[in-house]
Amino acid sequence: MQTDDLILVSVDDHVVEPPDMWRDRLPARWQSRAPRLVHKPDDTDVWVFEGQQVPNIGLNAVAGRPPEEYGMEPTSLAQLREGNYDVDRRIDDMNAAGILGSMCFASMCGFCGELFGRQPDKELARAMVQAYNDWHIDTWCGSHPGRFIPLALPMLWNPEWMAEEIRRVARKGCHAMAFADNPTGLGYPSLHSDTWQPVWQAASDEGTVLAIHIGSGTGMKLQDTAAPVEIMITSSPISLFGCAAELVFSKFLRQYPGLRIALSEGGIGWVPYFLERADYVYRHHRHWTHQDFGGKLPSDVFREHIITCFIDDAAGVRNRDLIGVDTITWESDYPHSDTTWPRAPEELARSLEGVPDADVRKITHENAMRHFRYDPFAVIPKSECTVGALRKRAQHVDLSLKSAGGAAPAPEDAPFVTIGHIMKQLAQAFATPFEGSGPKHDVDPEETRRRFDRS
Repeated sequence: MQTDDLILVSVDDHVVEPPDMWRDRLPARWQSRAPRLVHKPDDTDVWVFEGQQVPNIGLNAVAGRPPEEYGMEPTSLAQLREGNYDVDRRIDDMNAAGILGSMCFASMCGFCGELFGRQPDKELARAMVQAYNDWHIDTWCGSHPGRFIPLALPMLWNPEWMAEEIRRVARKGCHAMAFADNPTGLGYPSLHSDTWQPVWQAASDEGTVLAIHIGSGTGMKLQDTAAPVEIMITSSPISLFGCAAELVFSKFLRQYPGLRIALSEGGIGWVPYFLERADYVYRHHRHWTHQDFGGKLPSDVFREHIITCFIDDAAGVRNRDLIGVDTITWESDYPHSDTTWPRAPEELARSLEGVPDADVRKITHENAMRHFRYDPFAVIPKSECTVGALRKRAQHVDLSLKSAGGAAPAPEDAPFVTIGHIMKQLAQAFATPFEGSGPKHDVDPEETRRRFDRS
């Protein structure tokens, strides 16, 4: 299949929330407590919520910057491509890369909305999650029908409320909700606890996929902080290996036939060995562990319930028959540093070389459409959904790299960037309370655009 003829749907991208997102979304009683995006005297932007600042509004949202400037920045909207937070410009950037559809994980509140989940006032937390979900579904996704797969935030602190939210957003056309790779890492009950049964039941009933992003529960499991940061980046996708084992050997997947779980940004190259190992362990040990898959193997359960995705994974694509081609989807990871934007079609084409067209269609869009109940062709003629057709719409889009202030400073205590250096940056930033004095003002989107243009 020619690159221009591909139809691409990405099931893992990210939105950087705009400053006006809470407007008209909250009941009057909560308006005064809504998060605010504040511009500080040092030209950084921070979200302020319940007296605490949430820095680094676009964690690693570096698409469009020179590679030398990649890192945990940016720290203000003016350092970002407008496609991060302006949905019209996001569509421009999607068109420029030939990407038809996108599912976007949250930024300011964490993948699972833990900014709200940590609040002692759970009614406030519930109001914020529902307001976020309404903004995401109605405004971010709803402003361009057929271009987005809506993804809701969960209420992990209350599975009954979460189940109700699954049903509520399903009525709005949203059939995906974030979930944690290990809820115990966030202080919640084990995946194997009956506590989650209302969630499994609601998701199964509504055809809602629970999307588990890497680092969403226990974070990155790192030991040697003196190691190069490349170790963390390399091992991040495979961190879902343990989560996959938890899921496959759980009882609840076999109890809820309609339940589907996506391993987001997890890659696929490791999956054949995982399935081989899981089947070996079951056959070899089940007589004393008392597991009973009822005539099936763990690999069968995986293929029935788990959705996988990859950015660039030629090894996984070559082994698609061992994984189960009907489980595989693709992702762009815009705007993070791993993204293949804006040359996603060309990068993907290398992995798809020699793959039959029927399998290409499954991997690039058909599987995502089926699993997430997403039908762009009901809104947009299929002939206008290809890479070539979308790129024709984007000839006005400026794809030149824009500097946001030069390369990040080198660490003082190492010849290269280490894991510890990154962890220290993040710990310092997230531990900073919001100072109530000093000149500052709420972020104005128009002024942000002017500052972006000047950069």
